[in-house]
Amino acid sequence: MQRIYLHPLPIRIWHCVNAVGVVTMLLTGLQLRYHDLIDLVSFRTLVTIHNWTGALLICNYFIWLLYYLLSDKTRVYHAELSPTKHFSESLRQLQYYSYGVYIGSPNPHQPSAYKKFNPMQSMTYQVIMFFLLPAVYVTGILLWDVKHFPAVVEFLGGVRVLDTVHVLVFIFFSFFIPFHIYLGSLGHTPTAHFKAMFVDGYEEVEEHASPSKSDA
Repeated sequence: MQRIYLHPLPIRIWHCVNAVGVVTMLLTGLQLRYHDLIDLVSFRTLVTIHNWTGALLICNYFIWLLYYLLSDKTRVYHAELSPTKHFSESLRQLQYYSYGVYIGSPNPHQPSAYKKFNPMQSMTYQVIMFFLLPAVYVTGILLWDVKHFPAVVEFLGGVRVLDTVHVLVFIFFSFFIPFHIYLGSLGHTPTAHFKAMFVDGYEEVEEHASPSKSDA
């Protein structure tokens, strides 16, 4: 096994803030949606926590965006230029997750500094970071005070449409987070990926999976 520095400190800090923030938004959003059934915290306190956490996450998002735009690390999100190759590698990864991992098959993707995401991760994270998070942030800002943005709200279909989009993204993340944690436990040890992300940034990979010149 060799150690590769896969998660720089700024990304680890961003990930921690984002993880805590998203979970906080989900929990407060759940009680706000069902405040007649769940009454753990006062409604006013919930709204305050939800709004300030949302503001923090929006700032955190732009920090992430600037980091990747101003560094060469943006390449880690690039999908394969060949759709056919990307599709076939995604199928191999899906087969590993659904079957291979249970019989001890090796992971078909071995990370490197500039290719740390497998094809399925690459596409999923791009959809999340460039579509779903902006969607939930924009709808959240508009729903925060509809009277401040009447023309925009009307242009986008009204409060009901915005609320529906906001809730649909909420539902997606409610399922994504447990699945994300599960996939994080599929390293060479159950805690390897978590240690790399939250402690030192280093992933251990097989010796034959050393970064190629194209990844360096």
